[in-house]
Amino acid sequence: MPRYLVQASYTSGAVAAFINNPQDRVAGLKTLIEKLGGKLESLDFSLGDHDVVALFSGPDDTIAAAVALAVNAPGHLRGYKTTRLLSSQEFLAAQQKAHGASYQAPTRA
Repeated sequence: MPRYLVQASYTSGAVAAFINNPQDRVAGLKTLIEKLGGKLESLDFSLGDHDVVALFSGPDDTIAAAVALAVNAPGHLRGYKTTRLLSSQEFLAAQQKAHGASYQAPTRA
């Protein structure tokens, strides 16, 4: 089953809401992803460029799009990025497909 990495950041309004009303966001995201046919593997809060990092799996890329649409709709995020992850077997298959293939790099005029 495909896996996805999500990196997201909250708006200042969402941060203020957390301070005024501390709350756990894991259960809500887990319920949403399960309703859409996937499984939440982890949800972590981070320091740095992103406030949240999540891993989830689902049957196909449409679940990643559906999750992105659903969690962005309320407007509490200022940044959201989904990355499709490849398993080691998928990466090996890609290597095997690329083996022997050639590609001409751009040339200077």
